[in-house]
Amino acid sequence: MRQISIGRKKRMRNMILVSFIILFGLVIRIGFIQFVQGAELQAMAHAQQTLNRRISPRRGTIWDATGENVLAMSASAETVTVNPRNIPTESRSKVAKAMADIFDLDYEEITRRLSRNSAIETIVRRVSKEYTDELRIWMNENNITTGINIDEDTKRVYPHSTLASNVIGFTGIDDQGLEGLEKYYDEILRGEPGRILRMADATRCRLGSRRRKLYSSSAWKRYCAINRFNCTVNSRKTS
Repeated sequence: MRQISIGRKKRMRNMILVSFIILFGLVIRIGFIQFVQGAELQAMAHAQQTLNRRISPRRGTIWDATGENVLAMSASAETVTVNPRNIPTESRSKVAKAMADIFDLDYEEITRRLSRNSAIETIVRRVSKEYTDELRIWMNENNITTGINIDEDTKRVYPHSTLASNVIGFTGIDDQGLEGLEKYYDEILRGEPGRILRMADATRCRLGSRRRKLYSSSAWKRYCAINRFNCTVNSRKTS
């Protein structure tokens, strides 16, 4: 009887020891995840749970020496993007046709973009609001509430057309200065981009209608009178 009691105590002691080792290993593992991998896992979770879209900043205005004449400015426009995963397969054909008709784009190319397994596909950039308003009306009429994003954007405008164009320069598709003053003062003029954040599920589909717009202090308004050129042209009659 005494031997049985001693054997039982040994088994209990061994079980307690094994349980303690397992518990100690779990504590070490939890600590490793929390303190060593915590920041990385948190960033991965945030990236998976949100849709993050970039907002182009409003590029600064270039004035002439008088400060009265605008040589280059940014005008309001809008950019259309899609999330193919949020557009039902049976609706993709009519969505592609509507966009091709409204924006005068190639139907086959839009269809290919809508068929991709990606979170964001750009359809058209920096178009006038009259076109995007037409798209909004079509979306309401066809009950399309997800998968199509219409975001604020800007486009570069030169009020005096080609006047001093070789001095003023021009910008590229991403609004970066490529020539002239646009390039020389690019760091001053371009500002900082903003972002649009939306919640998403594990398949990168948008959750709810709430979104946050995050702007930097210079993302939308930056004005610079930096040019010594006087664009006033004196006209005179010739006999």
